[in-house]
Amino acid sequence: MNNNPAVVFDACVLYPAPLRDLLLELAGYAQDRGWFRAKWTEEIHSEWIRNLLANREDLTNAQLDRTKALMNKHIDDCLVTGYEHRISILTLPDQNDRHVLAAAIECGASIIVTANVSDFPAEIVLPSGVQAMTADDFIAGLISTFESEGESALEASARAIKERLKNPAMTWSQYFDCLLTMSGNELTKTVGLLRDIVPASEVAAE
Repeated sequence: MNNNPAVVFDACVLYPAPLRDLLLELAGYAQDRGWFRAKWTEEIHSEWIRNLLANREDLTNAQLDRTKALMNKHIDDCLVTGYEHRISILTLPDQNDRHVLAAAIECGASIIVTANVSDFPAEIVLPSGVQAMTADDFIAGLISTFESEGESALEASARAIKERLKNPAMTWSQYFDCLLTMSGNELTKTVGLLRDIVPASEVAAE
């Protein structure tokens, strides 16, 4: 991973709340340490919010607008603008994904974190200096790069999220299962790392 790269989070990794929370916690640590700079656009926000509202009748637009506002506040300089002129000259397997690549090019991102890696073929995106990665590979790569510091950030992020989960609360085992069962965004490597980091005695005691 390059030093302090810009990283664009696609809508599909912001859609599941458990993954969104973990990526945002890690991004907060990262911006304070110069590891990476999380980026997205208003169009990306609109996409994940629109899809959640279509599939979750228990959620409201006001609730998700609040989440969006908190995300924008939590991460410095996160919104990419001025990318729209690039969209029409790009070609991707799914033309609806062009705005994501356009934003990545505009902000000089080296990584797009997405569940749909095949929609950003290397032969198309690499000439622009961009690589598409799953969230699981991205997080595992972050830990590999920053080693013990990365492990500490992952543990602290997971603990912060678990502490906030009150309705209902989750045991470590339940939290791990939650991260493993997000369709298309399963965090197999990440959970493996967490199982190594969180003391087994603590997991068993819950």
